[in-house]
Amino acid sequence: MKNTSEKIAFYSTLSIGILLVFIGLFFLLNPLAAEAGFGISVPVNGNFSFHYIKGIRDLFSGITILGLLWTGERRALGVLLLAGTIVPVMDFCLVLNNPAYEAGKLIQHLVAIVMLLALGGYYLSSTAKKTSHAL
Repeated sequence: MKNTSEKIAFYSTLSIGILLVFIGLFFLLNPLAAEAGFGISVPVNGNFSFHYIKGIRDLFSGITILGLLWTGERRALGVLLLAGTIVPVMDFCLVLNNPAYEAGKLIQHLVAIVMLLALGGYYLSSTAKKTSHAL
């Protein structure tokens, strides 16, 4: 690694990828505890479909981030992180619109939004654009 900002970006992105894998597994393996921990409330009546969808989404996102980081595809990683910002933005809105939401449950989503924007911007601005006209 070349410099301090590159190291910070690498380890921050690594942490995000690992955390998303953990969150995904948490929703898949213990959906009710995960629901309580992330500020959502879904009437389940034994149906954990929403929880499993969220778990798979986060697991996929984490594995994809880790894969791009591992293979050195920094520009693609930047695009993914910027596009992926929509996920914590929508999660933030879902928590905020829950009548029983707790303000503390919003912080994790705000942190994710800021980190994804900052890291995505960093990777796009610090990597050379590859010119290819083949489709």
